[in-house]
Amino acid sequence: MNKRPTLTLKSKPAPATKKNAARKPAGANPAAPKASPKAGPKATPAQRPAAAPQAGPKAAPAQKGPRKTGAQAAPKSAPKSAPNAAPQARPAPAAGAPERGPWDAGRVRAAAPVPEQRSARPEAGQGLRGSHHRDLKPRVQTEFQAELKSDSLAFALLGAATAVVQVRGGMALPQALAGVFTSTGATPQARGAIQDVAYRAMRQLGRSEALVAAMAPKAPDPLVAALLAAALPLMQAGEDGPAPYEAFTVVDQAVTAAASHPDTVRAKGMVNALLRRFLRERDTLLESVCQQPPARWNYPQWWIDAAITAYPQDWQAVLTAGNRAPPLTLRVNTRKGTVEDYLRTLAEANIGARQVGPQAVRLDKPVGVHQIPGFTDGRVSVQDASAQLAAPLLDVRDGMRVLDACAAPGGKTGHLLELADVDLTALDADPQRLARVGENLDRLGLSATLRPAEAQARDWWDGQPFDRILADVPCTASGIVRRHPDIRWLRRKSDTLQLATLSAQILDNLWQMLRPNGKLLFVTCSLWPQESEAQAAAFAVRNRATRLDAPGQLLPVGGAEQDHDGLFYALFQKDA
Repeated sequence: MNKRPTLTLKSKPAPATKKNAARKPAGANPAAPKASPKAGPKATPAQRPAAAPQAGPKAAPAQKGPRKTGAQAAPKSAPKSAPNAAPQARPAPAAGAPERGPWDAGRVRAAAPVPEQRSARPEAGQGLRGSHHRDLKPRVQTEFQAELKSDSLAFALLGAATAVVQVRGGMALPQALAGVFTSTGATPQARGAIQDVAYRAMRQLGRSEALVAAMAPKAPDPLVAALLAAALPLMQAGEDGPAPYEAFTVVDQAVTAAASHPDTVRAKGMVNALLRRFLRERDTLLESVCQQPPARWNYPQWWIDAAITAYPQDWQAVLTAGNRAPPLTLRVNTRKGTVEDYLRTLAEANIGARQVGPQAVRLDKPVGVHQIPGFTDGRVSVQDASAQLAAPLLDVRDGMRVLDACAAPGGKTGHLLELADVDLTALDADPQRLARVGENLDRLGLSATLRPAEAQARDWWDGQPFDRILADVPCTASGIVRRHPDIRWLRRKSDTLQLATLSAQILDNLWQMLRPNGKLLFVTCSLWPQESEAQAAAFAVRNRATRLDAPGQLLPVGGAEQDHDGLFYALFQKDA
C-alpha cells in the first residue's frame, strides 16, 4: 500500500484540510500513550494540528481565543507574541497555590514570550483560521443550534448553560438569555423553561461549582461546567421547595444535551458520571462542600463578609432572602380603577392575589405579564412593593416640575404621573433603556419629556429649577439580588466604592437644580451602608440639606405578610 504524501513545514503544523484532517502526525509512535488533556486545547479531528510527542514536564494549556469569522485576532488580555510561538511548559504549582476551578478552563492565561520562529507563510485561503491556531482554543459556540426538541428538558438545560457561561464571562443574565432565545428560536414555553433553569443555576452557582470541583478529576471546559451548574440545582431542594424534576430524568436529559453540542459532546461521559455520583453520594458531598461559605450561602466570599459586617444580627436572613425567587407584585393604576375593582378582575380570571400596599397587589403565583388581566391596557404595572414607596414620598401635586433622574426602566416615572398631572422630565444615560421608559408610558397612556443624558452632567438642563427630584442613583443592586441573581457573580468588591463616588457626584449635581423649599428623594437598591446611610449622611453635611422622615434601609424579606426587595430611602428639603 502506498503511503499518502504529507505536507511538511519547517516550524508550523500542516493545515487542517479535508485530505489530511484525520491523519496522525508524521513520525508519531502509535504505541506511545495519548497526551494528557492538559497539554493543549481539545479540537475536532478537522481542527487538530500535528504535534510532536511531548517529553519531560507537561505542556501548559494553550491560550484560548474567541471564535471569529474573517480576520482573526488574539484576545486583548493575551500578550503580543510571535504567531508561531510554541506552547510553553507549565512549571509545577507552588506549595499552597489554589487549585483550578471549573471556570478556569475558559480564562486566557499569559504565556512566557518566546523567540519568533519564521516560516514560509501559507498561500491565501490555505492557512488555519485564527480560532484554529494551536495556541488558541475556540470560544464557546453560544449560537450553535442543537437538534433537540424545544419542549424537552435537554433543550432547556443547554439553553440555560449557554446563558450561564456568558454570565461567567461578564454578561448580564437578561442579555445572555435574550441572545439564547434569538439564536435557538425558542417558543414562549421553551423560553420560560430556559429562564427558570438559568435563574435556578445562578441562585445555586456557588454550591454547584464546589460540587464540580469536588467530583471532577480536572476542571471541565466552560460550557461543560455551565451545563453541570444548570443540572445540579434541579436535583436538590432549594430555598423555594423540593427538587423540580426526578433526578434520573435530569441525568438523562443533561447527557442528551451534552451529546448535542460540539463543545460538550466529548464530555458527555463525564457529565453522566458526575451527576450519577452526586445521586449516590449526595448527602456526603453536600455536607463536605457546604463547609465552604460560598457553597453554603451561594454568594462570593466578599459579599458574605460585607453582609456580616453591615448586619451582624440579620446577615443570615438577608442572604437567605436573596436566594428565594421573588413574588410577582403589581401596582394598580388608580387613574383607571381601584384596587378593589382589580382584585375582583383577578378573581374572575381565577388568579389568586391579595393587597399588600396602598396600590400594591401580590399574586399568589407568578404568571407571564401577557397573562395578567389589564396589563397591556395599562391598568397595572409590575413593581415591587418596596419600590412603590418612592412616588408617594415626594408628595407631588398638579403643575409641579419634576425630574426623575436615572429613570429607566420607568416604573417610578409612571407612578409619579399616575399620582398627579406634573411636568416630568425622565433622564437616563442609556438611550436604549430610556426608550423602555417611553414604551411603558405609552402603555399607561401617560407622557413625559425623555432626555438621554448623564445625571452628573448639566449640559442637558435648561436652567429652570425643579420642585421635586427623584434620584434613584447607580449602585451595586445588592438589595434586588433575588430578582437578579447574576449580580452577585458579576459584581466585585471594588464596585461599591466606585459606584458610591459616582452617586455622590450625581446627588451634588442634582441638588443645584432643586428649587428652594423643594424636595429630593435619594433612592438606592443597595444593602451596603457605604452606598446608602453613609452616603445620605455625607450628602446632608456637604449641602446643608434638611433631612425629612423616610423609611431608611429596608432589608429584603420574604413571607406571607411582608415580601419585598431591599431598598434605601432618604428624603431631603432645600431650605429657602
